Amino acid sequence: MSERSFTRNFSPAWFASVMGTGILATTSQFYSHTLPALRYVALSLWLFNSALFLVLLFFWIMRWIRYSQNAVSDLSHPVNSQFYPTMPIAFIVLAGNFLQIGKPYLSASFVLGLANIFWVIGSLITLLFAFLLPYITFSQSNLRMEHVNPSWFIPPVALIILPLIGGQVLHRWPASWQGSILVFNYFCWASGFFLFYIFLSAIALYRFMLHGPLPPQLLPNIWINLGPIGAGVMALLVMTRTSVRMIQVPTVSINLFSLIFWAFGIWWLIISIIMTIHYIKRVSLPYAMSWWAFIFPLGAYVGSSYMLEKVYNLASLGWIGFALYWLLLFLCVVTFLKTLFHFSKGGFYSAAQAQGQENR
Repeated sequence: MSERSFTRNFSPAWFASVMGTGILATTSQFYSHTLPALRYVALSLWLFNSALFLVLLFFWIMRWIRYSQNAVSDLSHPVNSQFYPTMPIAFIVLAGNFLQIGKPYLSASFVLGLANIFWVIGSLITLLFAFLLPYITFSQSNLRMEHVNPSWFIPPVALIILPLIGGQVLHRWPASWQGSILVFNYFCWASGFFLFYIFLSAIALYRFMLHGPLPPQLLPNIWINLGPIGAGVMALLVMTRTSVRMIQVPTVSINLFSLIFWAFGIWWLIISIIMTIHYIKRVSLPYAMSWWAFIFPLGAYVGSSYMLEKVYNLASLGWIGFALYWLLLFLCVVTFLKTLFHFSKGGFYSAAQAQGQENR
């Protein structure tokens, strides 16, 4: 595979690998309190993920410079375009990695400064796609129901995850900025949850029930449904904890809602597992970049389980999260090896691109 070919056909879905590796690093750090050896797993993943992000960012930028027509073509496609927000999410995930893992190894001022920079960049690009992608979708005339798939939940995840870091860096900003950042955090969470997740869930369920099953290369995207739930719970818990210093927040009610929202994720987790097994046994599950959809959504749900266990001190939440962590680790190892193998063979097209070629 030549560098030119890789750049020309570079898929924005590649940043899902940064998201997946980053959430595995964060959850490894979480559960290092249970198994200390996981601290070294978290450190290794954080360093690897930082390097991976820089490499992918280089090719992402070069594609816009050298093959802008390809990048614009993907941006205008109803399936491929939904993967563009994975790039700003990667910024946010790395900011979280630095905050969760980097503090013992780097100066606090450097970690917080870099996390702030990554959060600001990720926020700006996320906001761009939050309005640009709906505009492109609303103005299209060739949109069909078969284009609808769980990858449409990626933009909501991008918005919902912003307050997760925004809440942690809030009090590091000047006092005159903190009120605006607080409002921005709630705006992002509410927009991602209500406008995108709630409404899109109804459309996605309609498509699942009345318009045939997902193509095999897009089946892993069904796990993306866990993303807004896991990320939403984590962000809401952080927002509640940080907001209480500035405004009167009904902490008990919000924590209870977070637990209810998390519990809804159990259904999505089970149905995702059932559908994956169904495709493996009765249809097919060919490798595609969409396999990274197994990782981040499940990792976000694992992280939310850990954080809720700390809030409620319920051992059952801790054990559920820890058990799912090992499923996450297994899926990440398998997906990474599959990605490496197919990349070495020149198979660098994403599932979205393959589906996109069919639907053009």
